[in-house]
Amino acid sequence: MTDDKMDFAIERPALTVLPVAGSDLMFPVRRVYCIGRNYAAHAIEMGHDPDREDPFFFQKNADNLDPSGRFPYPPKTSDVHHEIEMAVMLKSGGRDIAVESALDHVFGYALALDMTRRDLQGIQKKLGRPWEIGKAFESSAPVGPVHPVAEVGHLDEGAITLRVNGDLRQEGDLNQMIWKVPEQIAYLSEYYELAGGDVILSGTPSGVAAVERGDTMELDIAGLGQMTVTVV
Repeated sequence: MTDDKMDFAIERPALTVLPVAGSDLMFPVRRVYCIGRNYAAHAIEMGHDPDREDPFFFQKNADNLDPSGRFPYPPKTSDVHHEIEMAVMLKSGGRDIAVESALDHVFGYALALDMTRRDLQGIQKKLGRPWEIGKAFESSAPVGPVHPVAEVGHLDEGAITLRVNGDLRQEGDLNQMIWKVPEQIAYLSEYYELAGGDVILSGTPSGVAAVERGDTMELDIAGLGQMTVTVV
């Protein structure tokens, strides 16, 4: 039975969609996977060994992705950190995807942020609990337009930087990822059935720090242009 023939018990939740650069198309979001500590320097600044151990992932909610260019400062925190990331948008998926064919499933890439209530995340870490209260809150993933692979190719190197009020905070290169994008896709597919609409936030370089209301964050990834996000 198709959705248009169903009677829902409550109002149907809105589908999260993101604009595709250079077109009128929209990219529908299914799931959001986020890899942790995927740049060596960031792993070190967070107090961890950057050696190549098995990757680990946490999730955000699809509707945490926010293309508005505004980041509402969230409640119950006084220590919200920026983490610039390259988002990977899948057009297809499956199980047990081979590394060699993983990029065949990528539709495109986008600038993104993994905003983090660091104080709440720290409490959960100490208690051995999941991180979602620090990671998966409303508008916690500001994101730019999706740039199709057909236009930008596959991005495996290039500068990734974030400035706050003009001051450089984060700086790295996409080639510094410990686990490359094809490896992330392959690894996730061993544990989940991936599908079109899935989004992977591929990790952040060092320099994460707190933001305040009124701050302006400027994101730049080579090949994806720039994006400005204001903390409100």
